[in-house]
Amino acid sequence: MFFQKKYNINNIRKHVIGIDTKIPLKSGKKTTYINFDNAASTPTLLPILNKVTSFLEWYSSIHRGTGYKSKISTSVYDKAHEIVSDFVNSSHDKNTVIFVKNTTEAINKLSYRLNLSHDDIVITSLMEHHSNDLPWRNHAKTIHIKVLKDSSLDLNDLEYKLKKYKNNVKLVAITGCSNVTGIVNDIHHIASICHSYNTKLLVDGAQLIPHREINMSGYSDDDYIDFLVFSAHKMYAPFGTGVLIGPKSIFLKGNPEYVGGGTITSVTQHNSYWADLPDKEEAGTPNVVGAVALAEAIKIMSEIGMDEIKAHEYKLATYFMSKLNKFDDIEVYSNVLHEKNKDIVGVISFNVKGVPHGLIASALSYEGGIGVRNGCFCAHPYIHHLLNLSSGDISSLQKKLIFGDYSNVPGLVRVSFGMYNTRSEIDTFIEVLDNIMSSKTKLLNNYNLIEETGEYTPKLNYKNILKEFTL
Repeated sequence: MFFQKKYNINNIRKHVIGIDTKIPLKSGKKTTYINFDNAASTPTLLPILNKVTSFLEWYSSIHRGTGYKSKISTSVYDKAHEIVSDFVNSSHDKNTVIFVKNTTEAINKLSYRLNLSHDDIVITSLMEHHSNDLPWRNHAKTIHIKVLKDSSLDLNDLEYKLKKYKNNVKLVAITGCSNVTGIVNDIHHIASICHSYNTKLLVDGAQLIPHREINMSGYSDDDYIDFLVFSAHKMYAPFGTGVLIGPKSIFLKGNPEYVGGGTITSVTQHNSYWADLPDKEEAGTPNVVGAVALAEAIKIMSEIGMDEIKAHEYKLATYFMSKLNKFDDIEVYSNVLHEKNKDIVGVISFNVKGVPHGLIASALSYEGGIGVRNGCFCAHPYIHHLLNLSSGDISSLQKKLIFGDYSNVPGLVRVSFGMYNTRSEIDTFIEVLDNIMSSKTKLLNNYNLIEETGEYTPKLNYKNILKEFTL
């Protein structure tokens, strides 16, 4: 019998909460909001909210309660771990799934649990989000592999550094996908390189997992992923859950960085014994609601199909680029149409020549109701590379920021697509951008720059639109 999907790439848009929300513009009119900032956070889906709402009737404490609702909540929470594990094809026997708040906490947890010293080396890259860079600097000597002229990773440099530092390298930590350029890294090839030098690999999957299938077990004997981290808020389930997956053998050793309720089997005045995994690593009362939301998001994305999501978003990205390339004054920093790298997600960063990125982003919002992101996207070293800033430029910039001056800070405008975005939204974006470009000489006269934040706000005919929703 033919199975009719409830959710597919063609109908998922109608399930997005807030898809028809009207927002005020600088002109005083209202328009339907367009969200092109999915790389930061995705909206939630109505079936996820409905699942959470129906679960709240049964919500209670887990693992230690004897009441019926506690039993239900415990079963649901434990099952969520299994659903996450299966989604990324992680071995139930070999690995443990640990729920945390977000990707940042997951990486920080691992940085504590690897028992690193400042003589140890962690190799990461210039492409990384700060969350996959700064935690390693706190615990080990952190070395960055280079990026090539096309902004992709220099894997020859990775192998060179693995050879050079040999047994001192305790981990290679690489993003699965850039949150600036959308470049997708060949994580399984990188895993093979790392394992050939007896080094484990962490993949920061925060940007990758909403757009691509991830297979932790790999496709051959040596291309498996040792550690994987990601966040539910980039997977249409913004209810405060992150995931860390890795070998049980790592987490069975030593003490967790957070201790307390739920982490122990027995405590006396003189000693304590840790609980089994993942309880040992999930201190305190967990976010059961967030786990329910993540599990439901995974079920929906699986039903749609990750290949379908990939194909849809690639079409959006190439269509967007075909429109954007018609503007002479725009410089693009994402190689969406690069023949060598067709596997790229819908994350496109650009600048308009002669106009601050913050002004373009604000004008898109206040004049077109389009939400994008601008700045350095928590990836300062990568942005410095893309903009070809000199060491002197970077030093001067850092001094400005330290003294609280965020005016005219170098950066980019970023557009990022989700599985629910459409070509018609892109057409609207291009129309608004065209209007902005045609009057860009007047833009600076129509907006005020707030030096403390780098944000541009309209000068005239504008009231506080943040009154639409308040606590």
